[in-house]
Amino acid sequence: MIKIAIFDDHKERREALKLLLSLEEDMECICDFEDCTNLVENLRPNVPDVVLMDIHMPGVGGIEGVKLLTKNFPETNIIMQTIFEDDKNLFNSLLAGADGYLLKKATNEKIIEGIHEVMNGGAPMSPGIAKRVLEYFNKKNNKEKEDDFNLSKREIDILSYLVKGFSHKMIAAELFISPFTVNNHIKNIYSKMHVHNVSEAVAISIKKNII
Repeated sequence: MIKIAIFDDHKERREALKLLLSLEEDMECICDFEDCTNLVENLRPNVPDVVLMDIHMPGVGGIEGVKLLTKNFPETNIIMQTIFEDDKNLFNSLLAGADGYLLKKATNEKIIEGIHEVMNGGAPMSPGIAKRVLEYFNKKNNKEKEDDFNLSKREIDILSYLVKGFSHKMIAAELFISPFTVNNHIKNIYSKMHVHNVSEAVAISIKKNII
């Protein structure tokens, strides 16, 4: 059973998400909150597998919430949800440690798919989000690669799919290799780049123009 926590300041949205999750046999909403005040104390008794995190909330907002989660519950996967597509919030979310970024207008199917995807090591993103990240950093950082971390061509190929939000299984299908091989390559990527998760690898690869 996938344990999920919801952070959103709109009660109607929280109730709608709880209803959606209740219809899934392998998912359970274990708690929901209107902001990230007392996040650590609230989650410590029952740590969620996935957090659906709104960015803009009164009090302690979503990006600060992500930082608290990555510091105190590093195994928890975080999917940001917002009505905004602005580049600053997107990149700040990824830098803070978010694993995925979905717009609130995403379909119910996309939300459920995103939860499964992030549990399988993927980085779910709404259509166009990965492109916006790339465009943003192409404008901000228009120069040659600073460091490719001695990544092999295959590792760069896999990293490019991670940037696009592909799961391990999806990458395996695209490259005609096994998920086990993909996992091994990703472990090597993490080791060479000195990172611990997909969001860190994506943020650094874009910032340093590796992809």
